[in-house]
Amino acid sequence: MLELTILGFLDGGPLHGYELKERIQGLSGHVRPVSDGALYPAITRLVKNGLVDSRTEPGAGAAPRRVLSLTPGGRTALYDRLRSPKEVEITDGQRWFTLLAFLGRLPDPADQAAVLRRRQAFLSAPASFFYEEGAPVRAEREPDLFRRGMLRIARATGTEEKAWLTEALAELDAKATESHRVQ
Repeated sequence: MLELTILGFLDGGPLHGYELKERIQGLSGHVRPVSDGALYPAITRLVKNGLVDSRTEPGAGAAPRRVLSLTPGGRTALYDRLRSPKEVEITDGQRWFTLLAFLGRLPDPADQAAVLRRRQAFLSAPASFFYEEGAPVRAEREPDLFRRGMLRIARATGTEEKAWLTEALAELDAKATESHRVQ
């Protein structure tokens, strides 16, 4: 996900390494802060693979600054990743939010809608944190106060996300239909 995040932020324009790290940490929050030991090797791999360009510019003070920008190959790789995310990027909440942060970069509304439909299908399958006799435990039947809280919060979040997905898909489908009429 770190490489996707780097490519996604650089798709918005060149950034200094420190600015990129700040944006990544802002997206991840306190859940998954990014260390220099993870960030800079990921940048090095992306540069080595021709997806990111790195150049040195004079800094505001005495030290030069490393400026990173997306190459055309990097943009293609970003779009490919966004179009065809791994299953875990659809099912894991934190990874889904990272994917969602950059999904708007895809130029084709139909491609965006296809990814949202995968998430919608995932959310439509019955699921729970806890099972009893092979069946999902419903919040109303959970005797433990804290597990009951987890189930209620997850249900409320899931209900809101499903409603948003329905609205977003209607909007994207309308855009896709309109763009096909224009062509």
